[in-house]
Amino acid sequence: MDEPILTIEEREAINSGRWFSSLSPSLRHDILRCAYVKRFQDGGLIAARGDPPQEWIACARGAVRVSSTSLSGKQITLTYVEPGIWFGDVAIFDGDQRTHDAYAHGDTTILCVAKADFKKILAAHVEFYEAMLRLHARRIRQLYGLVEDLNTLPLRARLAKQLLHLVRSYGIPSLADGSEMRIGLQLAQEELAQLLGASRQRVNQELKGMEREHIIRIEPGGLVVRDRAALMQIAESIQ
Repeated sequence: MDEPILTIEEREAINSGRWFSSLSPSLRHDILRCAYVKRFQDGGLIAARGDPPQEWIACARGAVRVSSTSLSGKQITLTYVEPGIWFGDVAIFDGDQRTHDAYAHGDTTILCVAKADFKKILAAHVEFYEAMLRLHARRIRQLYGLVEDLNTLPLRARLAKQLLHLVRSYGIPSLADGSEMRIGLQLAQEELAQLLGASRQRVNQELKGMEREHIIRIEPGGLVVRDRAALMQIAESIQ
């Protein structure tokens, strides 16, 4: 269901995004002026692979699960778009079809800019071209980093890096212990395994090992990080 106005928390998530907050006030104003809000329940389809590009999108609340389907019909999760992150511009730039499916993960709010308005903003702001280049360059760096990690780091280190990323993006301080952080994004172990390019069984073994070492705690509602420093040490290991 569409809602015309972002909540205070959703607007803050958009405005405080690292990339968006770096734009000039006039450019941010023009983007928000023509943007509209959509809300989805968990599992709602936001965009489908093969669709023509119609919108440039930002996540304002929840998460957007970007996935593809294998030849055997199995759905594979590639990434989760967190609040404050914009996506969907590649298809608008090259005019080709969308390459992946996008689903709401939990109750999710997105902010959309229609393709025609996106083009108008590009025409009105030279700064927008440079900003989009920076955004794409950052994505390429992240992609290269993921490929390098997949080929050089053991699963334990990759898991630690992923947990640290989830804590930064979705960490909620524990009421019982201020040193602990609960990961607010609820992921099944199969979904976490897909992000790491590993089997659920191997990821489960690593999680259990970290729990025995008191680095994390596995609860029915998700994961709690107890020792971020220990996770950082594991993430930096190369053996």
